[in-house]
Amino acid sequence: MSFRFMFTLATLLAIAAAAHPSAQRVEMPTPDTPVTLTAAGRQVRVHLAAGSLVNPWDIAFLPGDEGMLVTESAGRLRLVRRGTVAPEALWEVPPPGGRDVLHGVVIHPDFAQNRLVYVSYAKRKDNLLTVAISRGRLDGGRLADVREIFVADAWETAANALNGRMIFGSDRTLYLTIGDRDRLVLSDDSSIRMRAQSLQDHVGKILRLTDDGGVPKDNPFVGRGDARPEIFTYGHRNPIGLAWHPDTGQLWVSDIGPMGGDRLDILLPGRNYGWPLVSMGRNYTGNLVSDQPWWRPGIEMPRMFWMPAISPSSLVFYTGDGFPEWRGNLFVGALTAQQMQRIVIRGEGRGGGGQAEQRQPMLSELRMRIRDVEQGPDGFLYVATEAQYGSGKPDGAILRIEPGS
Repeated sequence: MSFRFMFTLATLLAIAAAAHPSAQRVEMPTPDTPVTLTAAGRQVRVHLAAGSLVNPWDIAFLPGDEGMLVTESAGRLRLVRRGTVAPEALWEVPPPGGRDVLHGVVIHPDFAQNRLVYVSYAKRKDNLLTVAISRGRLDGGRLADVREIFVADAWETAANALNGRMIFGSDRTLYLTIGDRDRLVLSDDSSIRMRAQSLQDHVGKILRLTDDGGVPKDNPFVGRGDARPEIFTYGHRNPIGLAWHPDTGQLWVSDIGPMGGDRLDILLPGRNYGWPLVSMGRNYTGNLVSDQPWWRPGIEMPRMFWMPAISPSSLVFYTGDGFPEWRGNLFVGALTAQQMQRIVIRGEGRGGGGQAEQRQPMLSELRMRIRDVEQGPDGFLYVATEAQYGSGKPDGAILRIEPGS
């Protein structure tokens, strides 16, 4: 038995141990029975806000009493209102579909006037896949006048690190995450992932677009003949979480590493975040990704990192009234770690980002992968959970986290 095999097995076992903490497992809540847990030093009550969903990926809240939009990664956009999932999908990804094809959903900042909804999904051409965005108008029980407004230049044969998380800025520009598209995840070959360092395509990038899929004139690489003008930042591996800091106005991103080396970064226009030249993680073969894992000239340092990996899937800074003691805290959903983390950040670090002082796991007892974390208009936290990646089964749910007694 080779040393490489033994090392890889030991590392995977360590990650598995981190993904299944020692807290006693509890059953998921039902429509009539919430679950009370101790989380981050206080009691919380976990309610089932919507059940029987197939791998829910993203949540977008509609104004007033209209409910929420939820994407199922198998390809359906669903409407949830007052705890009930509408039986018919609002929209479905065009054929041929697949098990992991629909990802992000956001509503336009002027939704009350224009009713515009944006979805990101896998677009197929022959045997290649990339990320595309379509925009449509919510009209009753359907998404009408749907039109594709952007297709990323990130074509690859596999769906690995596809991404598609979206968030609007205060200036109505739209940010989109694209992963490194590395189909050779069990190899040390870096030829594909090195595209994250190239400015000539969209692989391993955060893009910044206008609300109709165009290029903002003040993007950092506009006017450069050697760079794609949609690029906002580059050198990312698997960036899935995006959140605006409520005080500094900076955009934060979580980036999943391979075996270890998950990152939390503050995005600055035109900056390089290092992948795969810099990484604290290891390839799935057990070898180091980089011989300089921490720093290189011209590359941004992470604000935080995780060892072992938790696979951070989503971010939200809490600003509500439901948990006043948690205002300003960062909440991070995690896939392999099957938990949500509350991160307390104090002080001012480089770029006004602050320094992480405390990390507290939450919801570990549920043993569910947390794909999205959002703050609802009611001031409570909502999480999208799945029992297994790409299961294709209706065992996913949206949970609402409220203060306990």
